[in-house]
Amino acid sequence: MPSRLRKLQLLLPALVAVLLVSGCGDSHSRVTTGTYAGEGGAGAPYLYVGPLIYEVQLSRELNPANSEDAQYLKGLSAAQSKLEPSQEWFAVFVQVYNNSSRAHTASDQLTLSDTQNNVYTPIVPSEVNPFIYRAGSVPANNQLPLPGTIADDDPAQGLVLLYKIQLASLDNRPIELKIVDPEDPSQTASAELDV
Repeated sequence: MPSRLRKLQLLLPALVAVLLVSGCGDSHSRVTTGTYAGEGGAGAPYLYVGPLIYEVQLSRELNPANSEDAQYLKGLSAAQSKLEPSQEWFAVFVQVYNNSSRAHTASDQLTLSDTQNNVYTPIVPSEVNPFIYRAGSVPANNQLPLPGTIADDDPAQGLVLLYKIQLASLDNRPIELKIVDPEDPSQTASAELDV
């Protein structure tokens, strides 16, 4: 029996090492679901949606009275900027990567939902707001926000998806971001957001 125990003691570290290495995954894996792991994006998944890759940089509530947050709300019409007492501004900052040799269209279907099936679509202010995510062409071998733009130089380093959500949704977590490929609607990805 002591011989078997000794063999087991020798094999156990090797088995643990094999399991750890197999759990690491391939850096080229196509991920279509994930969980955003907090500020700084540590562990944030790169979500493959059709030919493009989306990465959530940050997600958080916005305070219109805060000068930093107010810049993300510029360009809203009077109707768009009106919040009901039960509503709140919520922002998701994303980057979109196109690693292919031709331009592709970024999604115009990026919805939020909570566990009670409340679904929210982004509010898009006028063009005066340079921080807002807008569906459109992502140049070949490039990204959104484009390098050197004000949104790229912003601390969040992403374009803002701006939502009006019900305060109750913060209690109905997780909140999930779903992205649909405009070129092939069967291609989708989703991520749970850190709120």
